[in-house]
Amino acid sequence: MSAPVTVTWSAANARRMGRQFLRTPAKPGEAGPGEVVGAMLGAQAQVSSAAELSVGLRMDGATRQDVREALWGEEPSLVKTYGPRGTIHFLPVAELPLWTGALSAIPGGPSPFKAADRLTESRTEQIVSAIGDALDGARLTIDELGDEVVARTGPWAGDLVLPAFQGVWPRWRSVMHLAGHRGMLCFAPNRGRKVTYTRPPAAGEPPLDAEVATGRLVRRFLYAYGPATPRQYAKWAAAPGAWADAVFASLASSGDIEEVRVEGEPGPSSWVTAGDTEFPEHPEELESVAGVRLLPYFDAYVIASHPRGRLFPGRAYERALAGGQAGNFPVLLIDGVVAGVWHQRRSGRRVTVTVEPLAPLTAARQRDLAGQVERVGEVLEGRAELVVGAVRVGAHA
Repeated sequence: MSAPVTVTWSAANARRMGRQFLRTPAKPGEAGPGEVVGAMLGAQAQVSSAAELSVGLRMDGATRQDVREALWGEEPSLVKTYGPRGTIHFLPVAELPLWTGALSAIPGGPSPFKAADRLTESRTEQIVSAIGDALDGARLTIDELGDEVVARTGPWAGDLVLPAFQGVWPRWRSVMHLAGHRGMLCFAPNRGRKVTYTRPPAAGEPPLDAEVATGRLVRRFLYAYGPATPRQYAKWAAAPGAWADAVFASLASSGDIEEVRVEGEPGPSSWVTAGDTEFPEHPEELESVAGVRLLPYFDAYVIASHPRGRLFPGRAYERALAGGQAGNFPVLLIDGVVAGVWHQRRSGRRVTVTVEPLAPLTAARQRDLAGQVERVGEVLEGRAELVVGAVRVGAHA
C-alpha cells in the first residue's frame, strides 16, 4: 500500500474556497441557488437574511430576491427546513431524498428534558406522522399545527412541559426537527408576521436508504470541506463521535474514502473522497486571488472548515469565535483566513457596514474591502457605506 498523500493546509483551504464559490462567484448560467447551496452542503438559516447573503455573495450579480425566488417561487430549487445539527437550513429541493435519508440515520444524543417529559419511541412516531398528515397540502401556523397534532394524537402531545425562550412549549414541539429530517415538515411563506409550515415540495420522493445516504453525505462533506477527520464531521453533523468513527472506518474499508496527511497537523488521520487527491500546487497564488471576502453569520465555510486554529489564526481565535464556536460573528477573510469581524446596520435602503480588521490593511486591501462592501449592499438591495472601526456589538447581535 502506498503512503498517504501529504498536503499543506494552505492547499487544502485554497481548494475548499474554490469549491465553495468563494474564490470566484458562480457566473450566471453556471450555477443557480440550488447548485450553490448544494456545494455549500446547506446554508444555515436561523437568520434568513444571513443565509440569503451567504448564497448571494457566491453568485455573480445575484441579490436576495434571487434567493427568495428560489425558496418561494413557483418552481422552487431551495427549501427551508431543519438540516445538520437540527438547525434551520436552506437545502436543495433536488437533494432532499439524500438529506432526509442521511439526517434521519444520525443517532440522537441524550435528551435534555426531564424523564417525565420525554416522549417514548411510539409517541415520537405518532407525532411525526401526525405532523406530516396535517401539513399535506396545507400551510399552517405553529398554533394551527399544534391543534392538528393534538387532535390526531391526544392531549398528552399538547402538555406544556418544554422550557422555551419566552415560556413553556407543548411536548410535541420537541420533535419538530425530527419531522424536518424525515421530510414531513418545512417552512412555507410567512402569513403576515406569522411563520407557517408545510410538506416539502419533494414529499412524494422517499428518503434514500440510510446506509447509502450516510456514505454519500460523508463523501459530499469531504469533497466540500476535506481533508477532514471523523470527529470534525461529527461536529458538523452533531453526531456521536464513535458513530462517525465507525462510518469512516466502513467507508475506508470499502475504498470509498482515502487517507491523506495534512502537513503540520499531528492529530488523527484526515480523509478525502477516494481519488480526490489533487490540490493546488501554488495555493498562495489562489488565495491571493480570493483576496478580501465578507461572510455573514453562520456561513457554511467557517462552520465546517477545520482545524479552527488555522482558519482563525492568532487574535482571530479570540475575537471571531464565541467560546470556540464558529458562526456567531460575521467575519472578514483575507486570503482564506479570518482577519477581522464586521457588522451591518440597515436604515431604509442605507446599509452601514462596520469592519474591524485585526491588523492594518494595505491600500490594495482597503480597495478590495470597499468592493466587498459594495457587493454586500447589492445583495441586500441597498446602498452600502463602509466604516472601518471597532465592532461594539456582541456575538449574534
